[in-house]
Amino acid sequence: MKMVLGIAGEIASGKGTLAKYIKEKKGGNIHRFSTALRDVAHRMHLEESRENLQKISTIFRENFNDNLLSEVIYHDAQADEHPIMVIDGVRRMADIEKLRSLPDFHLIYIDTEIKIRYERIIKRKENSDDATKTFADFKLDHQREAERQIKDLKKYADFVINNNGSFLELYHQVDKIIDELGEK
Repeated sequence: MKMVLGIAGEIASGKGTLAKYIKEKKGGNIHRFSTALRDVAHRMHLEESRENLQKISTIFRENFNDNLLSEVIYHDAQADEHPIMVIDGVRRMADIEKLRSLPDFHLIYIDTEIKIRYERIIKRKENSDDATKTFADFKLDHQREAERQIKDLKKYADFVINNNGSFLELYHQVDKIIDELGEK
């Protein structure tokens, strides 16, 4: 039996941290929506900034279809032989609609206060522009097209995790979810 956990949450809410934990501690695998976008940016010799990745995403969706990236993730997940996998970066209803057709798909929404998320993003420096980002810039990032639907996904989540605390608190919550799903 496969367990497919889609992770949604606003910028720097802890999606990657949660995915990494599941991979390392539960023997899972990670599929990220941003991987295809980063591949394109890298191939085109573009800076991997949040703005550039969002532009590439918008170009794909406007010129092909709204669920192009979820189609890629769907097929990757189907081919994955790991017993548990994480789909990191669910952002839209179109993503959820496609991914819900995977057997044993469950959506987890990570809820984290904006100030905590801002502190995390400037420390982690995942994107080239993270370290120099002001709080005002961070708030503007949430208004970009690629980010607008994320907050609404919370009401469609099978589970909501509060990530305003420690790593251990986060890990305890996901362990409980995995245990609960494993019993079904």
